Amino acid sequence: MSLQATVYGVELMPMGKIIYYLDNGERMTYGDYAIVLSEFGTDYAKVLLGPKDISIDDVDYELKSVLRKATEEDLDIIRENEEIAKRAREVTIELVKKHELPMKVLQSKYIFDRSKLVIYFSSKTRVDFRELVKDIAKEFKTRIELRQVGARDEMKFIKGLGLCGKKSCCSYFLREFDSVTLKHAKQQQMMINTSKITGPCGRLLCCLTYEHEYYVEALKNIPDEGSTIYYDGKIAKVITVNVFLSKVTLQTEDGEMVALPFTYFKEGENAGNWKVIDSGRSSNYYDGLDDITDVEDE
Repeated sequence: MSLQATVYGVELMPMGKIIYYLDNGERMTYGDYAIVLSEFGTDYAKVLLGPKDISIDDVDYELKSVLRKATEEDLDIIRENEEIAKRAREVTIELVKKHELPMKVLQSKYIFDRSKLVIYFSSKTRVDFRELVKDIAKEFKTRIELRQVGARDEMKFIKGLGLCGKKSCCSYFLREFDSVTLKHAKQQQMMINTSKITGPCGRLLCCLTYEHEYYVEALKNIPDEGSTIYYDGKIAKVITVNVFLSKVTLQTEDGEMVALPFTYFKEGENAGNWKVIDSGRSSNYYDGLDDITDVEDE
């Protein structure tokens, strides 16, 4: 039996990963601020979930307790810190221009205890920002940490629209990213057209993963388009596989067109007598597709 814990789920940055903290006995609701210990030190976070009971085994990090619910005095400090962080971003943008650095300043956060100013940026190359850090530190008289983020996180900060015309998932509800490869597109029978399967961030669409498991299950044991099978005593070629209609269209060697339901190819009482003669693809067709990815940003 796994151990249970009562926790609150909080975000340290807008649309950032939800992190769980142990309930300290103070009642908090959605939108409240809590003072917590983060990787940066004593910090503030916005409450999004809880209180709720979870299994400790489901969390892959050590659970820390909420230090306290933010007091009115704490909220004043948070507001002041956010104003300073806003100014820090503007100052950093000007200093980046001064030093002619190939980087885009995205966001900044002043830690609650004012021990550190964290500035997030993106860049397509490695950046030597040592002189930049010195200039920022002179201006704000605190420790400076410049943290580089990847293309997807950059999109989360700047926001925008997806190809569907709606808000990009990463700026609307998606807090963590799954690895997306061309295998996801192939499995869903999509044409490999980069303009159709690439998001504004320049990476493969996150939504390619949303229905992937459905396609994997629906197409299990279904012959691929272009394959040759033995069916009803004849040799036949698979012309189309329609996952929405759950039908496979065959053309037999004598030219007859036959439409068969998916159940014909699945195990069960409605399954037919058939076997694949030639898959129409090499045995390692999908293997290399896992390597053709949007390469998750380190």
